[in-house]
Amino acid sequence: MKIVISGKPGSGKSTVARALAEKLGLRYFSTGQFMRELARKQGISLEELGRQAESGRQTDSMIDDWQAGLGMSEDDFVMDGRLGFHFIPDSVKIFLDVDSGEAARRIFAQKREDEHASTQEELQAKLEERMASEKRRYMKYYNLDPYALKHYDLVIDTSKLTPAQVLRKITGFVSKSK
Repeated sequence: MKIVISGKPGSGKSTVARALAEKLGLRYFSTGQFMRELARKQGISLEELGRQAESGRQTDSMIDDWQAGLGMSEDDFVMDGRLGFHFIPDSVKIFLDVDSGEAARRIFAQKREDEHASTQEELQAKLEERMASEKRRYMKYYNLDPYALKHYDLVIDTSKLTPAQVLRKITGFVSKSK
C-alpha cells in the first residue's frame, strides 16, 4: 500500500507519517527531508530554496523525479510531501490541515534550524509566505493547488489533536481502504 501524507507546514505530516510507517511496518520517505538536504548541499536556507524554485524548474524537477520514481519502484511505503498525490496517483492520499497560529507555535517550539524567526508571529508570517510561494509555483508549473482538499481521500484538521489521535484516524481509514 502506498500512502501519501500532505498538508500545511506544522500540521504534523512528518511526525504522523513516520509513526504510521512504523505502525504499519512500511518504509518512510520525506519530501521535506529531501528538500532540506538539497538546501544544505547548496548552503542555502529552505526559504532560499523555495525562492530559487520559483525562478526555475531545476529544483522542482529533481523533487518530482524522485517522487515519481519512488511511486514506480516501491509498493509499500508512507511518504510525506506536497505533491505526492499528483506524482503517486495510485496512493491513499491524506491531507493534514492546521490553524496557522498553531502551526507557528509547533514549529517555533521545535526550534528547527531551517526555520529562522525570532518570534512566533514572525514565523507565522514566514510560513504563510512559504505556502503562498509553493502555491504560486505549483500553479505555474502544474496548474495544481496542493492545498485544494478535492485532491485527497481523507482530510484531518490537526489543530487540536495529538499525533496519536491523528494516527488513530488515519489507521482506521487505511484499514477500511484495503
